[in-house]
Amino acid sequence: MKFAGLKIGFAITGSHCTIHEVTRVMKLLVDEGAELTPIISYSVERMDTRFGKAEDWKNQFKEITHKEIIHTIQGAEPIGPTKMFDCVVIAPCTGNTLAKLANGITDTPVLMAVKSHLRNQKPVVLAISSNDGLGLNARNIGTLLITKNIYLVPFGQDNPEAKANSLVAHMDKIPDTILMAYAGKQIQPILVDYLAK
Repeated sequence: MKFAGLKIGFAITGSHCTIHEVTRVMKLLVDEGAELTPIISYSVERMDTRFGKAEDWKNQFKEITHKEIIHTIQGAEPIGPTKMFDCVVIAPCTGNTLAKLANGITDTPVLMAVKSHLRNQKPVVLAISSNDGLGLNARNIGTLLITKNIYLVPFGQDNPEAKANSLVAHMDKIPDTILMAYAGKQIQPILVDYLAK
């Protein structure tokens, strides 16, 4: 199994329309031997949307991982000192989380998890999902691309006609990105045609 022995903090933020894709990736990683611990943002913790109810998502995360969810800043702070994970993944990673991460803001459980984990010089994998990835968040993506121990899942424009600034990662490429990041390498290419499979 490709991920046997790997301990992964799997953080989910509020791009609610892509959470269903991410749960499939979580299952795949667990099936391949990874030990996953879910970490959720405040919006995932509390918001019911047309894509699902918060309680249903949380139950699904627990069912997939067989772990309790980290959902507070206090719960995420020990991640670094206890060397809890080999890798932290944020999928989906919203533009809001992206911007805060690029600017050193730590005001959610997910951001604290990343900050705490990075003190150990271990990889963080970002699977972006942002309607302004080619707008105001373009500079934040640039900042994170050159930040040590940050690795991006390949992404592209999901709807260039109707949402020209929108970028979404190929969620199915998360596992390969993790393996490359664990080896200290950025998967290539990063910029891909989102619609091509």
